[in-house]
Amino acid sequence: MITISVINGLVYGALLLIAASGLSMVYGLRRVVNFAHGALYMLGAYLGYSIATHFSFWLALLLAPLLMGFIGVLLDRFCFRLLQDKEPLSVLLVTFGLLLVIEDLVHSLWGRSNLSVSVPELLGGSLTLFGSAVPVYRLAIVALGALVMGGLFCWIRFSRIGLYLRAASTDPTTTAMQGVNTDKVSAIVVGLGTALAGLAGVVASPMLSLAPGMGSDVLINSFVVVVIGGLGSIGGTFVAAVLLGQVQSFGIVYLPAISALLPFMLMIAILLWRPAGIAGNRL
Repeated sequence: MITISVINGLVYGALLLIAASGLSMVYGLRRVVNFAHGALYMLGAYLGYSIATHFSFWLALLLAPLLMGFIGVLLDRFCFRLLQDKEPLSVLLVTFGLLLVIEDLVHSLWGRSNLSVSVPELLGGSLTLFGSAVPVYRLAIVALGALVMGGLFCWIRFSRIGLYLRAASTDPTTTAMQGVNTDKVSAIVVGLGTALAGLAGVVASPMLSLAPGMGSDVLINSFVVVVIGGLGSIGGTFVAAVLLGQVQSFGIVYLPAISALLPFMLMIAILLWRPAGIAGNRL
């Protein structure tokens, strides 16, 4: 039972990491709190469903994030760039409106019925770990989460765009004065963040039923992860996602009566200890 709980916590933590890292990067650079992020996750899942149904899951795993990345570039150009440094209420209203538009789009194109995606044959079956049978697909999600985290870390720390991203997130005005095209950097970051939200949706679809409101829980828990980890911090997002995944998994088993409250209790405890989150605002 403990092994299964740990694995389930890692799986949920990996999904949260993939989904929340984009939310964290967008805030770190644009200072925009994107309330439509859960809807983008949902849209990615539905796009993945259509591609997987007509072609294959593996093609969906590639094409859906690419399509979502293109949507993210458009969002940055025509939405987030205009919202930067605006009043929080304006940001809330615009991104919440975007959420409603995406949900209506999903209703129109895919209907309101629950849909499902089959686990790819290659990742079917299970492995025995410490005496417990664990689905191979869940282990693959954990591996993907680790790969995404490692890739983001190397990209941010060792690439030129990553250097510009860190500089622009600290002082965009001075960075622009040094000749860096901060709008281009932002388009790349928002496109990548939206692609990751879509990737999380595609990866989650074989485990969860697709429903028009499926983005709500992911949005709430992604915000909890970003706040716990530190607004704009990728490293903090990683730690917070793993921690929240374990809290959720063990809470459902051992404290079912209050399991829904545990993420918020954890967030309150962390913020009382470190008001800026685990890693502060360091990208």
